[in-house]
Amino acid sequence: MTWLLHADGLTAPVVVADVDLAEPTVMSVPAAIYEGEDEAFASTKSEARRALVLVRLHGAPLGTVLTDAPGGQLDPARVAEAAWAELEPAIAAHLRADGLPVAPTAAGPAPCQRSDATGPREPVTVVVATRERPSLLAVCLDSLARLDYPDYEIVVVDNDPVSDDTAVLVRDRADERVRYVAEPRRGLAAAHNRGLAEAAGSIVAFTDDDVIVDRNWLGSIAGAMRLAPEIACVTGLIMPAELVTQPQLMLEMHGNFAKGFEQRIVNLGDRRPADPLFPFTVGKLGSGANMAFDRSKLARMGGFDPAIGAGTVARGGDDLAALFAVLAAGHSIAYEPGALVWHRHRRDRGSLTAQAYGYGVGLSAYLTSALMSHPRMISKALRRAPAGLAYALRSDSPRSQYFGDGWPRELVRHERRGLAFGPVAYTVSRWRTRGAPRSLANGEQAC
Repeated sequence: MTWLLHADGLTAPVVVADVDLAEPTVMSVPAAIYEGEDEAFASTKSEARRALVLVRLHGAPLGTVLTDAPGGQLDPARVAEAAWAELEPAIAAHLRADGLPVAPTAAGPAPCQRSDATGPREPVTVVVATRERPSLLAVCLDSLARLDYPDYEIVVVDNDPVSDDTAVLVRDRADERVRYVAEPRRGLAAAHNRGLAEAAGSIVAFTDDDVIVDRNWLGSIAGAMRLAPEIACVTGLIMPAELVTQPQLMLEMHGNFAKGFEQRIVNLGDRRPADPLFPFTVGKLGSGANMAFDRSKLARMGGFDPAIGAGTVARGGDDLAALFAVLAAGHSIAYEPGALVWHRHRRDRGSLTAQAYGYGVGLSAYLTSALMSHPRMISKALRRAPAGLAYALRSDSPRSQYFGDGWPRELVRHERRGLAFGPVAYTVSRWRTRGAPRSLANGEQAC
């Protein structure tokens, strides 16, 4: 497992930047898009001493480097030097694939010589579930409007709304690609199922309202979906949009949002990873802020389990259950780092505490849902249970040793309490949602 950051000696604020070695003098800072809304947090950039830089080449993400940034200022030449020092194998492999010389130059590598033709572009529906966060949603919709993709629509699902703020925001944008629907049943899975029912595209991509999408996001998803006929789901890279507070930094180090920089395809057959806990560790493949599905295949699998997810007693896990269902149905999942989004973590410590507990609840609720929905997997789960418990709970496990002193014991206790409560939470939530239909594509319904 690969984490972007290690806890030792790193203090917020940390600048987040994005650089392409083909144009090393041009850098962008994703969080800049938020600066107008909150000058107090925007001013913290000048207090930064370090920077987390996403390094790309010809648009493709290759890795990250942690570099000095006194006063929040970056030196492009030093960033490029650090990138070559830490990421030379990945850079060289990319250049060789392009038929270009493998050598650092002051001007950066030559332009990519590969054809931009990527075959037919399937129509895509982007689903954004939201609830009473119009300022965040506006930023997300701004980034979606800049996508470099010829055929897509956006469905904003307003979940259990208490005001018309979201409806007004969408109406005032006057963008024909954006549609507003309200879903009265509370819960992220219910909102996602409504989005699936509304989707017209052959691919349906899900993201969150606190995300900024890269302009090549949909193109990368569509390209990955075509890698093999058995692929039913594509997940992608999630980078932090800002690291201005210590809770954000801690969550990035603990949450393992980024899943690496190598494209891969996994399934339960010939592409089974070496992980002994697979497929129960589907969280290593992606999460709900950045996932896309073949619409018809997801509909046939029954969509999302409405008993789990944010807004329910079970707190989370609807995304993991959907990924698990893809594998259990005999399909493959493709991880494509080029399908990039930037996620804004919550800034305050209280949210971090709640998220640690919610993560524990959602994880074990997802496992309960997965086994109840796919009982033939129970024997596999029993065989893997000792290793799974050791990984999650033992102080000498690789996971626990990594977090060390950087993750407070208080948060570990909250997470473990959540893990214990998850099966109960799922049982309660399933009872509350009994009889609730899963709204699927083309007007189908499944219970």
